[in-house]
Amino acid sequence: MTLDFAPLEGITSRDFREVHAACFPGVDRYWIPFLSPTSARQLTARQLRELDPGPLGCERLVPQLLTKEPADFLWAAGAIAALGYREVNLNLGCPSGTVVSKGKGSGLLRDPETLDRFLEAIFTAAPLPISIKTRIGVENPAEWEVLLPILARYPIRELTIHPRTRRELYKGDVHPEAFRRTAEVLPFPLRYNGNLFTPADVQRAEAAYPDLAGVMIGRGLLADPALVVRCKGGKRDRAALTAFHEELAARYLRYMHPDGALLPKFKELWLYLSLLLPDDLAWKKLRKCSRWADFHPLALDLLENGVLTDEADFSRISQKSVNLLDG
Repeated sequence: MTLDFAPLEGITSRDFREVHAACFPGVDRYWIPFLSPTSARQLTARQLRELDPGPLGCERLVPQLLTKEPADFLWAAGAIAALGYREVNLNLGCPSGTVVSKGKGSGLLRDPETLDRFLEAIFTAAPLPISIKTRIGVENPAEWEVLLPILARYPIRELTIHPRTRRELYKGDVHPEAFRRTAEVLPFPLRYNGNLFTPADVQRAEAAYPDLAGVMIGRGLLADPALVVRCKGGKRDRAALTAFHEELAARYLRYMHPDGALLPKFKELWLYLSLLLPDDLAWKKLRKCSRWADFHPLALDLLENGVLTDEADFSRISQKSVNLLDG
């Protein structure tokens, strides 16, 4: 069973992926946050940088596409294949309101007939294997019974399921019965995603679904970057956590203003890292900082000297401003 890092829009950039892999070995694959191809038929400089495999190599990266247009998907898949990738992923899971309103991401699940036509078009002509990441419906888990026969008609390389509906976002419990039902019906490899915050969570998923191809971890790895290390029998190393934080900051400072783009990006990261702390007091201090010169030494002191728990307290995140697009 493999352990993958979920694509998280605005967070798991190329810099993030490469620094994380260097500091915390063990993640089998990193998924690149979705690209949205258009009829312009041209990858931007930013997209090309994100798609450059760099030291990780194409074998450890999975590009993801977000679109409702078959022609746009096929063009982008061809561009991705030309870069040396061996797989492209279709995003049917993004619950963002702006994405769903355009009929993309989990919005494609709203109309099963349109979804079926879309899948037929891309699987007929795709230049490389297609995997899919999906939710189990838009409004109601019962929608999954309608979607399952559609998915079963296509040679999906691997299906990653976040067993929540779009309406549920990341709230409440997942629906394990939907995943079990999928394992009974669909013949291709399955990957589990959702509420994997500790090594015990990963172990439970593996025990519940013995034939699982692997899991995809998102928010759990943001809160505890050493989570996969711990899942594979290692321990969280405070020095590695500090090195990760400092190298990531150094990379971003090459092209970000410390009090401009950098500060909000690190506040977003600490929204999750702070869940390893015993309470929200430190996070409140970090959140109030308006200058990197104030934020950075406080964050560094917490990493080097703060009390870190073994399990991130995700019960606190519902009270914070967060809008993850995936994972």
